[in-house]
Amino acid sequence: MGPSFVVVKKGEHGCLFVMRDEQGIGIGALPAYPAEIVIDPTGAGDSFAGGMMGYLAHDHGGEPEFNLARLKTALAHGTVMASFTIETFSLERLASLNTADLAERFDEFATMLRVH
Repeated sequence: MGPSFVVVKKGEHGCLFVMRDEQGIGIGALPAYPAEIVIDPTGAGDSFAGGMMGYLAHDHGGEPEFNLARLKTALAHGTVMASFTIETFSLERLASLNTADLAERFDEFATMLRVH
């Protein structure tokens, strides 16, 4: 009973998450993307949620439907999307965004998060 995962958005401090699956409970945190330019944070939370849910809704070609690794990747996608949102007012930056921009920033963020 209840949700299999919970995400707590912490704005400029990133997010916390808890997930329950067949392997137990996973708890973690992701920092926000270290943005150099912050013009307007309005909509960053919505962009975070949209990026995260968009990734989760995407067909991942026969991989298991949902697991901790997929949740972490989805949260990173949401974080990256929010980082673009804060760079300008309203939807200006999102309107000019393309797949290459997203992939480049996602790769930068994933590299920042690696411990090894």
